[in-house]
Amino acid sequence: MSELELRAVTSTPEEVAYEVRAAEASIFTGGRLLVGIVTFAYASLAFAYFYLRSANDENLWRPGGITAPTAFGATIFAIVVASAVLNAYGVKRMRAGMTTDWIVAGWFAVLGGLLAIGVQIFELTRLPFFPGSSGYASCFIGWAGLNIAGICAGTYWLETVLARGMRLRAALRAEPDAADEPRPAVVLFRANLESCTYFWGYLALVSTLFWVLFYVV
Repeated sequence: MSELELRAVTSTPEEVAYEVRAAEASIFTGGRLLVGIVTFAYASLAFAYFYLRSANDENLWRPGGITAPTAFGATIFAIVVASAVLNAYGVKRMRAGMTTDWIVAGWFAVLGGLLAIGVQIFELTRLPFFPGSSGYASCFIGWAGLNIAGICAGTYWLETVLARGMRLRAALRAEPDAADEPRPAVVLFRANLESCTYFWGYLALVSTLFWVLFYVV
């Protein structure tokens, strides 16, 4: 039993409802603030990319038109987007009462995140250029590090949500038909899941943008 549920034994229903709403709002706001904070890191990388590309001092932006291995890039991009879509689909199924479908979809998304991290790390050992050899190379190394960190954070977050959801499976399955108010733990779990799903959608969007910049353009 969580601390919030323990308080329900001695608190009035109004106090419990207020605390649940406050905690739910905190999770919602924190998830969106996290996206905003991470955006600053990606925005700085995008600024460096466009600045160095437009300056192209001594024609050192991209000597010889070198490009990171496109097959690896396409694989990472496809896995991240597929994982985000799969997780979103699983959440939709859970809202319809199919909790098991979401758990299965979520674990596949976690595996996809781990696979994407592995492919990204392996790609760094197969680059046709050295870090710092050009503006493109420097920006790409920065992107690879940010991508690994972002996917790792999203994968860990989703794994913790899945672990919590499996413990609350019975309550989540019964909630659509329950006549009483949902348990505080269920309300907070759903808020956490919504924020995690939002973050994965953001990762898919960022992956699409930088895949185009580094592998297509």
